[in-house]
Amino acid sequence: MIKLNRKKKKKKSHVPFRLNMLFFVVFMLFSILILRLGEIQIVFGDDFKREIERTDDVTVSNPVPRGKMIDRNGKVIVDNTPLNAITYTKYQNTSQKEMVDTADKLAKIIDIDTSKIRDRDKKDYWLVKHPKKAKKLISQKEWALYDDKKWEYKKIYQLQLDRINESEINHFSKEEMKATAIFKKMNSGYALAPQIIKNKDVSAKEFAAVSENLENLPGVDTTTDWERKYVGGDTLKSILGSVSSAEEGLPKEDLEKYMARDYSRNDRVGKSYLELQYEDVLHGQKAKVSNKTDKAGNVLSQQVISEGNRGKDLVLTIDTELQKKVEKIIEEEMWKAKGSGNTGLLDRAFVVLMDPHTGEILSLAGKQLVRDKDSGKLEMQDYAQGTFTTSYNVGSAVKGATILTGYKTGAIKPGDTLVDEPIKIAHTPPKKSWKTFGRINDLTALKVSSNVYMFKTVIKIANGHYVYNQPLQIDHAAFGTIRRSFSQFGLGVRTGIDLPNEMSGFPGSETIPGKLMDLAIGQYDTYTPIQLAQYVSTIANGGSRIQPHIVKEIREPIMDKDELGPIIEEIQPKVLNRLDMKDAWIKRVQQGFHMVTQSGGTAHSYYNGVKYDPAAKTGTAEAFYYGSLRSKWGTPVMNLSLVTFAPYHNPEVAMAVVVPWAYQGSTGPAINGNIGRRVMDAYFDLKKKHESDKGKKADTNQPNQ
Repeated sequence: MIKLNRKKKKKKSHVPFRLNMLFFVVFMLFSILILRLGEIQIVFGDDFKREIERTDDVTVSNPVPRGKMIDRNGKVIVDNTPLNAITYTKYQNTSQKEMVDTADKLAKIIDIDTSKIRDRDKKDYWLVKHPKKAKKLISQKEWALYDDKKWEYKKIYQLQLDRINESEINHFSKEEMKATAIFKKMNSGYALAPQIIKNKDVSAKEFAAVSENLENLPGVDTTTDWERKYVGGDTLKSILGSVSSAEEGLPKEDLEKYMARDYSRNDRVGKSYLELQYEDVLHGQKAKVSNKTDKAGNVLSQQVISEGNRGKDLVLTIDTELQKKVEKIIEEEMWKAKGSGNTGLLDRAFVVLMDPHTGEILSLAGKQLVRDKDSGKLEMQDYAQGTFTTSYNVGSAVKGATILTGYKTGAIKPGDTLVDEPIKIAHTPPKKSWKTFGRINDLTALKVSSNVYMFKTVIKIANGHYVYNQPLQIDHAAFGTIRRSFSQFGLGVRTGIDLPNEMSGFPGSETIPGKLMDLAIGQYDTYTPIQLAQYVSTIANGGSRIQPHIVKEIREPIMDKDELGPIIEEIQPKVLNRLDMKDAWIKRVQQGFHMVTQSGGTAHSYYNGVKYDPAAKTGTAEAFYYGSLRSKWGTPVMNLSLVTFAPYHNPEVAMAVVVPWAYQGSTGPAINGNIGRRVMDAYFDLKKKHESDKGKKADTNQPNQ
């Protein structure tokens, strides 16, 4: 008994010791925990508090309407039409599942175009819509590779896309197709930046239904958008250019350039011509909104930083009333000519009207006949851009530059006479004028459009010695001499017009004597209609090559008003170069051009009886038409041209008319002269009307006596 009690006592003393040890350990752990908590609260408490309370400022730029385009008389050419629009704003914490749910709801309320839905779009929608099925498309082993961070999620996602059974997406309902289209648009932009879901043909019923259900459509809103409105219809449409849609957004080839300038991917930008050339001016200053978000991405507050400004307005040099008259004249004369024989290849004509002193383009017109694929009928289309993007042999219209080059090089002097007779170089066909004129001087050569006078002039420039039916040796450097001289007038070089894609034309490559003579009469190198306008303007104004421009002023926009704002910039005349020639020489060529419209001149029949006293030079070039069904040598055709300025003593307008492939054979309709006469008449008639209207307005504004 005693031994047993001793054992029990010994055992009792051992248990408290282990408990004490346990308590001690627990005590130490709690002590460490308390110390750590104290450290966190006291030492790092403020840091953690700031982290919990941290907010982010996310600034979003919202697009504004583009600037207007207005003609020189204050008439709006391009405007913005307001549109009802439905938008979606994705927040930073919005899940794909929430977006799909919203898309499904919205699809039941609105109609939307589904024609551009791709299989990839349907797969994206399906994967979010069916997460369990999507997960099963990936094996456990593949998920393990992803969990171990050996694979990126985009590889998993691509495998899911590849493994979706086609039957899953081939039988989408109408509502699912609409939801897919909506979901695609929702994903097209950045968080907090509104994306346009629909802005065309939004019915009043749709707009009202969406507005009433905004509480059940998180991120969706109804607002007002805009689209470009071309007030003049097809008038000048090709020159005004076009703007990308919200769906197209930024062009891929210029994406980085625009993104670096604070554009969003779905911003609408100019795609061609004036809309593209003046994108920086027309785009405007975006409205900026600051979104304050918490750490989870929830928007706590919004603040408008700047309201934004509509794009600046462009005042063009174009007179739209004159432009419409010119276009109508071209169309009427082309249809009339098509009724004649030998005009099967005639399909285009161009007219450029320019102020020779300022370079302001008053009318830039081109028309082209295109056969409709369905009906097979010819239709007239705007082709104004052809005035500076296409080039042709223009014929004798360039002879003013040839004469002045002859003066400059010393090959001829004012008043020199040469014999107009057939030119025959050994082993080549004869080259002659349309009529043999005998001995004539430089003025008569321009008046009657002598080819031979020009041939003999350039042979002298090339230091050649001509003998009938004998070989002709020339200095081939003469090609360069003549082309450099022609370039001073704007022939064969870009004019500098403020529009993209201007071409310079094509110089011929051969340097044989016959081609030098062809160069002298405009039947070798090709020139654009705008170059011809610059050329005749240079002669008309006394020797200054003026840069043509289609924008006259840039003005501040006035929001919600139709009046013009203050001028920001007024485009001043820019002299590109002065002719390195005597004033007397230029005046003599002006005189020769004046004789062209007088009795016996080649343009006398066109301008007989007019009061505005024009000076002109006609052109007919033997050229070739290279159509898709023609031989490699081309079909012989006649190109017609006409350059004019008026009035002769005080030029205020210069004109170039070019009608390529006007007819086949030796004779055809004088469409260049008919167009030229009617266009000049229209210009001076309209000028008289404008002056009368101003006079009436001034009388109306006079105070009562």
